[in-house]
Amino acid sequence: MAVERMLTEAEPAAELVGRVLHEAGIEYVFGISGGHTGRIVSGLAKYQNSVKMMMVREESLAGVMAEVYGRLTRRPGVLIGQGPWVLGNGLLGTMEAYLSSSPMLLLTDFSDASGFHLHAPYQQATGDYGSWDARRAFSGVTKQVMQAHEPVAAVQATQLAIKHAMAGQPGPVAVLFAQDSLSGKVEPDSRPVLYPTRHYLPPPPPPADTETVEAAADALLAAKKPVVIAGNGVRIAQAYDALHALADPLALGVFGTFGTPAANACLAEADVILAIGTKLGPSDTAWENKDLLDPTRQTFIQIDVEPKNASWNFPAEHVLIGDATVVLRQLLRAVEAKAAGGVRRAQAVARVAAWRAEKGYFDDPKYLSDEAPLLPQRVIGELAKALPPGGIVTCDAGENRILMTHYYQTKKAGGFLQAAGSGPMGFAIPAALAAKLVNPNSPVVAVCGDGGFAMTMNGLMSAIEHDIPITVVVFNNNALGWVYHGSGSFAAEFKDFDLSAIARAMGCEGERVTEPAQLAPALQRAIAARVPTVIDVRTSMSVSFRDITSPLADAASPRRR
Repeated sequence: MAVERMLTEAEPAAELVGRVLHEAGIEYVFGISGGHTGRIVSGLAKYQNSVKMMMVREESLAGVMAEVYGRLTRRPGVLIGQGPWVLGNGLLGTMEAYLSSSPMLLLTDFSDASGFHLHAPYQQATGDYGSWDARRAFSGVTKQVMQAHEPVAAVQATQLAIKHAMAGQPGPVAVLFAQDSLSGKVEPDSRPVLYPTRHYLPPPPPPADTETVEAAADALLAAKKPVVIAGNGVRIAQAYDALHALADPLALGVFGTFGTPAANACLAEADVILAIGTKLGPSDTAWENKDLLDPTRQTFIQIDVEPKNASWNFPAEHVLIGDATVVLRQLLRAVEAKAAGGVRRAQAVARVAAWRAEKGYFDDPKYLSDEAPLLPQRVIGELAKALPPGGIVTCDAGENRILMTHYYQTKKAGGFLQAAGSGPMGFAIPAALAAKLVNPNSPVVAVCGDGGFAMTMNGLMSAIEHDIPITVVVFNNNALGWVYHGSGSFAAEFKDFDLSAIARAMGCEGERVTEPAQLAPALQRAIAARVPTVIDVRTSMSVSFRDITSPLADAASPRRR
């Protein structure tokens, strides 16, 4: 069948950008109308029933929401706004998308004045003398930068940006629109010819090489103590079901620097490591402590969609290139065809049970502590009990995130979202907003410290305006906990603010919790509420990230060398 053209009559370029997003199945655009991109926002009115504009109060919120939308849907999350402020404020989510491989689209502009670009007009980003260089600036934090200087290019650049954001290892792509590109119409016979957006969407990922898969399956079946490390690639590919079929119910928690004792002990004794979509970076692997991971005594099988990531930090004897979902299913079929019944599964279950019994498994007695101010473990334990199986938690940066990563047992696949690529503060609240949009029937809780809450509490205004009922739990210890416990109290302490009162002033529900017995009913009310709710919890400074830092990391830390 012949490919049809996109247009049968002339249409404004700004509206056609909206049509491209509609054709790509993108449901939300996050940002602030400004500069030349205001024309795109106006053009979106034509597609407002399928592409919703989520206006925020500052671009950093939009950037995080776009990143989280991309990671949850595998469709590019869209950040829109004027060039200087998408760069200056929107990099919070862009950096995370770049380092954690989330598909994302930055629709922004040169802020140029047609005909006067050599005269350094106000805010211009063309790179001419007296201007700042948007292309150069965005190229350091994106997969690709597209430019559009005329109407037809505005449409095609958006289509190609979607393609690049989704293809291979996903990531953010920026489109820089010049004034002229959004001020005119595109004719049906314009050159280059425009075609429907579906032709620009990447095809399904191909499978890995069959012989390589068979060799990897043989290595797994020959292993006496194999271990799976499920990395970010599982999340990118949404390979949860495939991983579940291969390894459930054999989880031991997070490994490495802040890993659980059971996970690290099991990993240390492994003879075969199946690493799925993980860079195995030093901060995760206890600074590459050889007592934990060592390719001279362990066989590595690595699955990754990006060939450049293969044998990056640890040499892998078996490298399977491809999407984690596709390759895991291949590997599972190969293993099941050769495995001897359920004997190996029974042995694995017994091994995991033994490590849980010896080292503990989400059973710390401090989950039940009655100390006040509240221990973080008590807060995390009450949250785990209050959330139903479909609950989703988003985390900020800092000590609260490290404690959550270690002590919180995830409710569902994809139910724990954090900015593990770049680790910015101010992530939890906008991440929760996006998660709730994608999963409207699931309770969503943002967990942050008082420092991170202050950075993006204006996201609660957007939550009120767009009717997004999230819960925010604040670990309020009047300090930057990570800094305080890592470097000392200087420039790390805050005044005591009643954050629940601030929330109520915005139109949210707000409760301050000072005693352990108050927390469970507060969480129940918040999760059941139909409006955004903030629970300001007075938390103790007696627990720090140092308490859960693995001895393996202490022994191998660069500070000790």
